[in-house]
Amino acid sequence: MFYYVLKYVLLGPLLRLLFRPRIEGLEHIPAEGAAIVAGNHLSFSDHFLMPAIIKRRITFLAKAEYFTGPGLKGRLTAAFFHSAGQIPVDRSGKDAGQAAIREGLGVLGKGELLGIYPEGTRSHDGRLYKGKVGVAVMALRAGVPVVPCAMVGTFEIQPPGQVLPKIKRVTVRFGKPLDFSRYAGLENEKAAIRAVTDEIMYAILELSGQEYVDRYAAEVKAEQQEREQGQRGARTARFPRRRS
Repeated sequence: MFYYVLKYVLLGPLLRLLFRPRIEGLEHIPAEGAAIVAGNHLSFSDHFLMPAIIKRRITFLAKAEYFTGPGLKGRLTAAFFHSAGQIPVDRSGKDAGQAAIREGLGVLGKGELLGIYPEGTRSHDGRLYKGKVGVAVMALRAGVPVVPCAMVGTFEIQPPGQVLPKIKRVTVRFGKPLDFSRYAGLENEKAAIRAVTDEIMYAILELSGQEYVDRYAAEVKAEQQEREQGQRGARTARFPRRRS
């Protein structure tokens, strides 16, 4: 119930008023039945804008950190995501991927829409990164279409680290559903699931017009953070703080 109150009474109308989103290809979202909506992930705002636009209810696999944050802010964030029907997924450990797949298949098994960001994390620089194969495994096991989606402009309104978004118009594009029935029975074949994943990412790329990086976003982000830490350490070594 709270999901629909947010969507149609509280948050949805406000988002449409503030960001005046251009919506393209909404007719590609199936009117009924299970399907996956796979999109790029540029901003925290993506979590709200896409669901506000889609007429049907959509459930996202959200990172567990959104449900375990400390303090009042953490409790409010957790309450919001729980009330909106989002599913927490622990991304740590070797079994994290399988847990996400199980949760996603549960949503699809009920004939619902599942939202997923194949990159696995927000882009830290606005580029599109290599997709993780979980989206392909779920699509093949459930035998459902995948609707590619591109958020355009959300990185500019709220890049990582910015708390409040800028009020600026954004675009949300949906592509034609991708049918992977030709891969039926190959959900355990690495070559097949990689091919399906790459096809999904290419469809997102065509819609978004982003620069593509054939590496995982988390790896590139970790390398950047390591370099920045090294640079800070070098500066500290050259200019140590004086003791008073």
